[in-house]
Amino acid sequence: MRAAVLAILGFLAIPLLGLVGGDELALAAPAFIGVPASDRLVLPRPKVGRVRPLVVVVGENAGAEVTDFIVPYGVLKESGVADVRAVSTRPGPLRLRMALRIAPDQTLAEFDAAEPAGADIVVVPAQMKPHDKALVDWIRAQALRGAVIVSVCEGARVVARAGLLRGRHATTHWGALNSLAKAYPDTAWVRDRRYVQDGPVISTTGVSASVPVSLALVEAIGGRAAAEATAARLGAADWSPAHRTAAFTLTRGEIVRALAVIAAVWSHETVEAPVADGVDEVGLALRADVWSRTFRARVVSTRPGRAAVRSRHGLVILPDAEPRRGRHVIPAGPAPAIAQLDAALAAIGRRYGPFAERMARLGLEYEGQGLSR
Repeated sequence: MRAAVLAILGFLAIPLLGLVGGDELALAAPAFIGVPASDRLVLPRPKVGRVRPLVVVVGENAGAEVTDFIVPYGVLKESGVADVRAVSTRPGPLRLRMALRIAPDQTLAEFDAAEPAGADIVVVPAQMKPHDKALVDWIRAQALRGAVIVSVCEGARVVARAGLLRGRHATTHWGALNSLAKAYPDTAWVRDRRYVQDGPVISTTGVSASVPVSLALVEAIGGRAAAEATAARLGAADWSPAHRTAAFTLTRGEIVRALAVIAAVWSHETVEAPVADGVDEVGLALRADVWSRTFRARVVSTRPGRAAVRSRHGLVILPDAEPRRGRHVIPAGPAPAIAQLDAALAAIGRRYGPFAERMARLGLEYEGQGLSR
């Protein structure tokens, strides 16, 4: 059963979990604690010579989680309160698990050469290779230069590996809390908060927490009005840290059913996420990510000729394939990004049924519509 659980959650993009027995994957041991904390993040002033903070969203080329990466990039760009760069560990395309490829702005080496003072804020998404030495060493070096480090979802694995969570409070995806608590017992792992700040380190729960933490960063940098205006354009109703970890569990029956769905390869399909210049990168990331977590769909980004596109805020997206007649096309439209996420979940329920929708919600750690309380 343990091997099956790991296979299921790996498919949901929740790797390497340490799980407990029982009828549910409950967060029973080790002990998890709460931490009294302000709902607002506190950030230092930008480094000398900067009018606005410089934010780096960093990924190892083999794979960073798509929503963890693109949402902070897009939300902070949309807000206009910070300068934002997409950075990879080495030259070449950066694969965003589970659906997109991008051309980053810079490599680690290029960033270091251009910005010897380092970043003001470093956002660390979940990574396919969380122990990558170049990535871990670079994050540690940025922290030593005074950067605030923000782990999104299982980006906490990378930040913990860098030694930056030792003696601090932190949180992560519901499914990874047990394994990280066992691997890093000198960190106080927190439940029931979408994001936690302990000094210069901020951490979040699962994938969808990338939205509220990004808005909280906007508020900390540019003030409440800037955050409210950005949230309105995204369609986000709330960005407080309020959360219910206990709402996310996986029963033994669901594990068995998920294994059956995975084995039924004849029911799987490739679905398309069309991309074009000016695409809303936040909405695209949320739509592609949630469809990828159904156990039924493999998402490919498409554009005739496969020419690179620039998103609304300048992210270079490298399409995976040409459009193909007969494939299902993920619906998109002009709605705000969070409305697109809710519409995608509803569309998944109609196409694949409520079980697929539930698995997608578990993967995203997304409880309700609009990121409401």
